[in-house]
Amino acid sequence: MEIPTALLFNAIIAGLLLGGFYAAVSVGISISFGMLDVVNIAHPAFIILGSYIAYIVNSQYGFDPILVAVALSPLFFLLGMALYRVYYLCFEKRGQESLRGLAFFFGILFITEVVLILVFGVDYRTVKSVYAETTLRLGVLDFPLRLVVPFLVSVAMVVGIQLFLTHTFFGRAVLAVAQDQLALRLMGVNPVRIKELAFALSIATAGIAGAFLIVIQPVEPSIGREYIGLVFAVCVLGGMGSIWGTLLAAFVLGLAESFTSTFFGPSWAPAVSFGLLLLTLAFRPSGLFGR
Repeated sequence: MEIPTALLFNAIIAGLLLGGFYAAVSVGISISFGMLDVVNIAHPAFIILGSYIAYIVNSQYGFDPILVAVALSPLFFLLGMALYRVYYLCFEKRGQESLRGLAFFFGILFITEVVLILVFGVDYRTVKSVYAETTLRLGVLDFPLRLVVPFLVSVAMVVGIQLFLTHTFFGRAVLAVAQDQLALRLMGVNPVRIKELAFALSIATAGIAGAFLIVIQPVEPSIGREYIGLVFAVCVLGGMGSIWGTLLAAFVLGLAESFTSTFFGPSWAPAVSFGLLLLTLAFRPSGLFGR
């Protein structure tokens, strides 16, 4: 059966745009899990929290949700610092971060979900923006701005983080903290402080990604569960701690899900991330850009 050219190209465009969003969703996990060895299973909870904060401000004052998320990202940064401090004092400092620390983040995930359900209920929420319902058409190609705008901001954020980590002393310290903490201490750097700030950065990216999510689709409190497998699949597929790998893996996953939804049905799309994760672990555990 011949595949219509317009359908094929639109599937590619949708996959790339979706991949940009997946990169923003996953870059925080690449920092916390890939670089800091902190298995923050609650990462999607902060994405959903960012979505609801964007929703509140947008519904009350009409501000653009993405601008709201960027403006409020320092609050997520401070929240991340506080969360890591609790995690460090209660688990990492005692050498109990492997299992009990994982349970801690599971607790954060479900507590956040329950609180959001109690406050907002289980109804889907959405936001209003000047571009949410606008689609640019170039011949047979469609470019929905509700995907284009998050894509552009997502790629800018991911590239900015990569440049920051590779061109600043703090960034190089983050890259080194999981490899040789003793060497960092000999250079007068406190590894715990570096991990605290880097973890806070990962939470800040989650809050911004939450605004992208609610621009792209309506959200409800439990929708974050759908992204647990996805963010770790992108992190592992791209290579642990590789930001460029995260971006490439996000595009691969976005294209795979777009083709699956277009030609086999959307019900199969959620299985793609887990399938790619299993294949990566089986045949290339180091990922695309693994070291």
